[in-house]
Amino acid sequence: MARVEDNWPVLRLTRGSDAVKIMFLDESGNHDLRRIDPQYPVFVLGGVIVDRTYARTVIEPRLKELKIAFFGREDIVLHTAELVRKQNAFTALTDSELHTRFLGALTILMRDLDYQVVACAIKKSEHVARYGPLAVDPYHFSLGILVEQFLMGIGEADGGLICAEKRRPDLDHALELSWQRLRREGTGTASARDIDERIVDLSLKDKRLNIAGMQLADLVVSPIGRAVIGKPAHADWEVVSSKLRQRGETYRGQGLIVLPE
Repeated sequence: MARVEDNWPVLRLTRGSDAVKIMFLDESGNHDLRRIDPQYPVFVLGGVIVDRTYARTVIEPRLKELKIAFFGREDIVLHTAELVRKQNAFTALTDSELHTRFLGALTILMRDLDYQVVACAIKKSEHVARYGPLAVDPYHFSLGILVEQFLMGIGEADGGLICAEKRRPDLDHALELSWQRLRREGTGTASARDIDERIVDLSLKDKRLNIAGMQLADLVVSPIGRAVIGKPAHADWEVVSSKLRQRGETYRGQGLIVLPE
């Protein structure tokens, strides 16, 4: 199976290509502002920021070990919705004892791995009420904020790569246009030059590629969304919140940006 970096452009990186950060993106909730589910009226775009070498040498093998230990195979893709519903590859989790042991092992793994989480949560009803017909698509609005967060997360590394999940062709095309606009125009706090020079590319990857970092991102975004709307998380919120970028003792306004404020 090809690794996430195998077909990413790296020629613009000026030094060792392993001194690179990756931000794996995933979403929770529907981005459509015309359809707002009263049970989940929020959209979350979350990013897991990790060293590229660490993702390859630690996260990938640790996740494979977990899958083999509980399911006897490594080609399973961890997906929160299927895990919660115990569907498809996760029907074995209908065994309550196995389910408890698996969640415990998964929580320990998520706690022990070295990564940082940044996320933007858009409260859709308030977003529409504030901006009306000018309200920006939550995915693209959140992307600009996470790019700003990622630039801070790159730090002294040689550069950064963004990995997002493929969706429908029309949505993928719109995302590519949004990314190119960020590279041309920048954001409120990040210049186009900084984005273009520090972030090599935004690459769309199919979930079926079984990329460990993408699965980790999937596991953290739903608990964030549920926390924002005051619902209990399906995962250990204490672990997820501990991975959010913090300043002092708070992650609100730092690793987690909730809009409108």
